[in-house]
Amino acid sequence: MKILLPRLVGGAVVLILLALVLCPPAKADAQADIKALEDRFIAAVKAKDLDAIMKVYVPDQTLFVFDVEPPRQYVGAAAYRKDWQELFDSFNGPITVELTDLDITADDNLAYSHSIQRVAGTDKQGEKLDLTVRVTDVYKKINGNWLVIHEHVSVPVDLETGKPDLTSKP
Repeated sequence: MKILLPRLVGGAVVLILLALVLCPPAKADAQADIKALEDRFIAAVKAKDLDAIMKVYVPDQTLFVFDVEPPRQYVGAAAYRKDWQELFDSFNGPITVELTDLDITADDNLAYSHSIQRVAGTDKQGEKLDLTVRVTDVYKKINGNWLVIHEHVSVPVDLETGKPDLTSKP
């Protein structure tokens, strides 16, 4: 028993150290926090809650967004807020949003994610819209909260026709 006990304790210490190295709590917490942020974002879009949407983004001129709609580039939260308002104004009724394939990589203060997002609804002219976009977000932890500091929204392009592919799935 005297020989077995030190080996058991030594083995337990090795397992604990491996667990700490392979599954650091800070990264897991950051990923959970960012997942929760993305869930709040999707709920806010479905509710057309502009204030809740903008709480996901850094609230100043440092926000930089590439989007699929002209002008395709937004600098600052005020410019992007205006884009969201115009989007909501162009829809009649509810907007459906689905987020899939979310993958989050995080360190202590910086993180990024990529996902596929499907947006559907009916525009003011009664035309049904259903498109799929790819989204990459870069987050920074500011005053204890994760916020999007850069967003890139894109669609694949059919190289033969040069037209955007708004419906394909990965």
